Amino acid sequence: MVSENVKCLNLNCRDFLISACGAASALLAFNAANAAAGKRDGFFELEPEAALEPQLAQARVGGKGEFIFDVQGHFVDPTGAWVKSAPADAFKWSSKTACGLAAKPGARSYLNCLGPEEFVKDVFLDSDTDMMVLSFVPSRRDAEPLTIQAADAVRRIVDRMEGSHRLLIHGRVNPNQPGDLEAMDELKERWKVSAWKTYTQWGVDGKGFFLSDDVGMRFIEKARSLGVKVICVHKGLPFGKQSYEHSQCSDIGIVAKRFPDVSFLVYHSGFVTGVSERAYTGRGASDGIDTLIRSLVENGVKPNSNVYAELGSTWRFLMRDPDGAAHALGKLLKYCGENNVLWGTDSIWYGSPQDQIQAFRTFQISPETRAQHGYPEITPPVRAKIFGINATRPYAISADEVKKHTRADRVATERLAYREHPEPHYLTYGPKTRREFLNLLRWNGGSRA
Repeated sequence: MVSENVKCLNLNCRDFLISACGAASALLAFNAANAAAGKRDGFFELEPEAALEPQLAQARVGGKGEFIFDVQGHFVDPTGAWVKSAPADAFKWSSKTACGLAAKPGARSYLNCLGPEEFVKDVFLDSDTDMMVLSFVPSRRDAEPLTIQAADAVRRIVDRMEGSHRLLIHGRVNPNQPGDLEAMDELKERWKVSAWKTYTQWGVDGKGFFLSDDVGMRFIEKARSLGVKVICVHKGLPFGKQSYEHSQCSDIGIVAKRFPDVSFLVYHSGFVTGVSERAYTGRGASDGIDTLIRSLVENGVKPNSNVYAELGSTWRFLMRDPDGAAHALGKLLKYCGENNVLWGTDSIWYGSPQDQIQAFRTFQISPETRAQHGYPEITPPVRAKIFGINATRPYAISADEVKKHTRADRVATERLAYREHPEPHYLTYGPKTRREFLNLLRWNGGSRA
């Protein structure tokens, strides 16, 4: 398809592939391949002509000025003290580590691919993201790949670009780690965190916890007492067999019902890469996103209440499987509510989030699947809610106020100037040879084993 379209538009292959027509061609190829395989629950809704008509392609994948608030971003500090004791292959599972900076001298030069400069560039220059929440990975207190100090330094970098409304930060809390609950006071008072990030499947002794356990309840009560009543919890994407139980969502409905004044943002929505997402029936709903749905239903937590489902990495995996995506998004919209599904990308682990944004702008659940399972249509208003409006409620911000500032700040100015000669153009990092593909499978298999 690309070969033919390049000839029609008289462009070289690189220029075509980074254009809106290139993105449209890729999504249309997905549609053709999936239809041929009998997969018809979800599809990318755009006309075949979009592959050849730049204005039409831009109208479909370029958006309509949505407010895009990405509630899950990451980077690591490549010069931090943690590097000295880190494994030689730390973060090698990220496809982003294949960037050009990895060729620089040094044993772990690839970590520069995941550093703060790349974060700012990938998110605010190479994508349409307006605002992001900078989050953390689980770690011991003395070995943090990203410290609160480093996170705040990047927030100040963005502030100096007059983007003071563009970056919020989490406070990392592992309540089963000595000292973390006590440190919450400083995170709130000194670092002005907007929410707390925790990983129930992680612990210094290798054991996880549930939010409904005593240690989880103490954490929630401490958050309430400090007045920062937004808890972001990693659920799904387990780190290994030992963590699998605590990566599931049975505790979410329990604590949501008990603490209706607390917003629980379920990062990844319970998604597991090896679990096929299908319609929720209540029977055998023991893995993947179904564990979240089941917990809400069994505890009487209504849609659009205080539980939010976040899409970081989840959409990244599902956008290559439109049938799974149709059921995952359909279930979340139906049971969590149209006002409670949040946009997240887990960038910069995969490079710029622009490909995820473009794909989501066109994704649709088929009418037949919607009718059969009671899923809503993904209309432009629903899409706009997911892209950013929904997150304004738990994070207590005004989308209109943010857009007023971001239309003319230095980030916007630099983005426009940069896109005249972008380098690199929206690269999506990943394997390019059979050997690299097998290595990626080995890494992914190891992370779930």
